[in-house]
Amino acid sequence: MPVQTTERHAILTHPKGAVLEILLYGASVISWVSATKRSPELSERLFVSKSAALDGSKAVRGGIPVVFPCFGAPTHPDHMRLSQHGFARNTIWNWGGITTDDSTSVSVKLTLEPTNAIKAVYERPFRLTYIVTLFEYDLKTELHVENSSASSLFPPDVLEFQALFHNYIRAPAIGVLVGPLKFRTFYDKTEATEEGKATPKVETRSGVDVKKFTDSVYEDAGGKYEITWPGGGLDIEAKNLKDVVIWNPQADAGAKIGDMEVGGWEKFVCVEPGTVKGFVKLEPGKTWIGEQTLSVVHEERRLTSL
Repeated sequence: MPVQTTERHAILTHPKGAVLEILLYGASVISWVSATKRSPELSERLFVSKSAALDGSKAVRGGIPVVFPCFGAPTHPDHMRLSQHGFARNTIWNWGGITTDDSTSVSVKLTLEPTNAIKAVYERPFRLTYIVTLFEYDLKTELHVENSSASSLFPPDVLEFQALFHNYIRAPAIGVLVGPLKFRTFYDKTEATEEGKATPKVETRSGVDVKKFTDSVYEDAGGKYEITWPGGGLDIEAKNLKDVVIWNPQADAGAKIGDMEVGGWEKFVCVEPGTVKGFVKLEPGKTWIGEQTLSVVHEERRLTSL
């Protein structure tokens, strides 16, 4: 069967062998294994900490958490009662069924509308639809955000939000490079002061490394990213997600994360397409779609850090 489901998760299997696992809790993809054109061996493409909670007690440390309606600590007046990164990643979503099942792909749909717990901290009406599609060598995720307000008042009941795919890419942190981000404006969230964090910088490297604690938000970053390391790589193409975040805590910050396995920071890089500088403004009855496609790199390819 291409899709197997339980009360807690779904497993998608492609006819050519690729496999994906997604939890209903947080709509979190926690595993994606695929081969390459050079090798039929299936390899895990995502990192999930061995210390991550997979029982629905907290957001998963790894995989692809969905961030909505705020990125980081809330700053918008509508979001002030929310926790960091919002509620999408730590709420149980509804199973929406299989949307595609053919020789090229298999896809499923999850949905989320305000629960009583969400309504207690967030007053805006919305409907989220999350579609995950598994191909032989690719993984596509689509987040559909609908402003479901029925209000006829003026001004319109505008839904303002941020959204992001928090991809934990399994890769050796010591050798991974991300690009092309040269000449892009970014904000360094590792700076010691609020002034420093708010000061824009310009990227000078052809390939961005994460050999030290990295938490950088690139604004209007282009939407196409190469992640390369000796012997492997992934491409990410994002649509309607104008920004990208590069994150790795390294030992100085990683050791302080309770659900990070010892040395886990050596095994991944987070490359996170999203819209996080400013807010999407969505009028009643309208739908916004942000999507990304992660593709296995089949040939040896190296960026330079210079």
